[in-house]
Amino acid sequence: MEPNTAPTACLTPDEDYLAPIDKDGLAKLIENGKANPQAIKTLKCKTIAEGRFRHLNMIRDLEPYIVDEPPALLGDDTAPNPSEAAMAALGSCIAVGIHANAVARGITIKKLELDLEGDLNITAVWGTGDVSEKPVGFTDLRIKVDLECDASDEDKTALLDHVKMWSPVANTYTRPVNLELGLK
Repeated sequence: MEPNTAPTACLTPDEDYLAPIDKDGLAKLIENGKANPQAIKTLKCKTIAEGRFRHLNMIRDLEPYIVDEPPALLGDDTAPNPSEAAMAALGSCIAVGIHANAVARGITIKKLELDLEGDLNITAVWGTGDVSEKPVGFTDLRIKVDLECDASDEDKTALLDHVKMWSPVANTYTRPVNLELGLK
């Protein structure tokens, strides 16, 4: 598959629009969420260092998700680096939200692509370089959405605003999160 090419398995048989998610399944998720709005689900990941800067991330029963660094950051360039993986998680979460909310609103999507870019200062080199006061992590993220669907531009904008407000990953970026780091 060429880079930036969607796999055909995600298109409808006539390839006229993006294969929709199961609307009945979505309705059940919505019903369950409304029935128990305080429910918290704990997600788990086990990260195993393979050496150098390559790591295996074990999530559910899936094949390991690999994270590495590019050569400029002393890695082997075999996979996205942690910041790129975080950006991919954001893009995927926004895309899931757009798709789910489009289905819930009766909007048919023909094309959904997101271009993400983010700015970060890496001179601290994970705390081993210049540790003068500065923001650590992304300071700015930009997402451009190419959305072809049967909705007006006004409705598309309202959809994106709604998705940004309710995206778990977007909210992880935009609000403080309690983080504990300790020995096992």
